[in-house]
Amino acid sequence: MKTAAICLSLVGAAAAFAPAPTQRMSTQVSLGLDDIGGSSAPLPNFDPLGLATWGSDETLLWFRAAELKHGRVAMVATTGYLFNAAGFHFPGMLSSDISFESLSTMSPPDAWAAVPTAGKAQILATVFAAELITEGYQGTHYMKGGDLPTMVFPKIDFSGVSEVTMARKRTSELNNGRLAQIAILSFISAHYIPGSVPALANNAAF
Repeated sequence: MKTAAICLSLVGAAAAFAPAPTQRMSTQVSLGLDDIGGSSAPLPNFDPLGLATWGSDETLLWFRAAELKHGRVAMVATTGYLFNAAGFHFPGMLSSDISFESLSTMSPPDAWAAVPTAGKAQILATVFAAELITEGYQGTHYMKGGDLPTMVFPKIDFSGVSEVTMARKRTSELNNGRLAQIAILSFISAHYIPGSVPALANNAAF
């Protein structure tokens, strides 16, 4: 099960391979956090390191796209981790000698380690293909004023949704992704550093 969860989570790959710019980038920062959305209570525009002031407008937009992608990956990864931890799995075989049922008896990190090399290579190839789609084939690049990366699959049509509703949904997606990043890092920390996350201590799934 974890193999499938990892595959799904990596389809929205978080590493951004931005195409080579066709024009000189601006080195002057005119955009701010208020201009790109995503701010909400209780910590509006939370940026203790001042990352929003680093580089140029293109840099800030790249940061936002990276946050969005990492959040999407983390949401699916967290769901997959919990799904596997609950003992759910797909029927059948992952490979000639590894069943999905056997993977469901392992912790997710151990299940990933058990995936054959060929399977991992297929997952990484899917990641690369997803990056090409989200970074290079959507018209104007987001660093040049185009839309931020969309979900590769499934494709969702939001054309009938009002701008007010879309702004709220975008903020919700960012906030859910931020929480999911904390969650998945907590799961991994609990697995590799016993006792590092007291709430997960003595839980066999972690």
